[in-house]
Amino acid sequence: MTVWLVGYLALGAVAGFFAGLLGVGGGAIMVPVLALMFAAQGFPEVHLMHLALGTSLAAIIFTSISSLRAHHRHGAVIWPIVRAIAPGIVVGTLAGAQVAAKVPTRPLAIFFAIFIGYVAVQMLLNIKPKPSRELPGRAGMFGVGAFIGGISALVAIGGGSLSVPFMAWCNVKMHNAIGTSAAIGLPIALAGTAGYLIGGYGATQLPPGSVGFIYLPALVACVVTSMLLAPLGARVAHTLPVATLKKVFALVLIVLLAKMLHGLFG
Repeated sequence: MTVWLVGYLALGAVAGFFAGLLGVGGGAIMVPVLALMFAAQGFPEVHLMHLALGTSLAAIIFTSISSLRAHHRHGAVIWPIVRAIAPGIVVGTLAGAQVAAKVPTRPLAIFFAIFIGYVAVQMLLNIKPKPSRELPGRAGMFGVGAFIGGISALVAIGGGSLSVPFMAWCNVKMHNAIGTSAAIGLPIALAGTAGYLIGGYGATQLPPGSVGFIYLPALVACVVTSMLLAPLGARVAHTLPVATLKKVFALVLIVLLAKMLHGLFG
């Protein structure tokens, strides 16, 4: 157990740093690594992805709090956007978590890999949407929030891979988009965690230490280091260009996804 505890601590540190740096919540790197670690510990395959997704979203609660506080200190969070998009986020995330709880592990892993692969390619090629419009009205923000929340629950991310490009497309400055995305990650994580707790209630074959689809030993260890490193990532985001780091992060994601899929299907 000591070896796995060290692994969870290291994973939390890496995920926390990139959450603060890129506003991506940390789930993109946490889910495939957790899935690999859970498989190596002999957890039942039927719930591998559910546990990885639920545990990741629960960890993002704490990471997003730490990250958004750091971005708020830099004046990068646009709170009116957060308030406008949050209702749709909550509705979409709760619905997405319920859907994910009913999907078998392998199809869920394929969907996760396709979506995160798309995000990685965007980062690798530095594809940016052309800013061409303003933010939509209340109904539009609710719809966008519901979409971001639903996808975020299915792949256990803080929403940054969707909300940052959306805000950039609507002429929000990049630093503000990243900071605001960190704040949006909190309602996503709260609603998603609730959804995976409910979805996993009464599920069989869960390992000891699980509450619903959340594995507490991994959650606690990842949270400790992620909260320490998220503020550092946020500070770096406001002092250095992140294009090169995005490419490195994208390559790491692609390798992790390939290993996760090989472990499940190989």
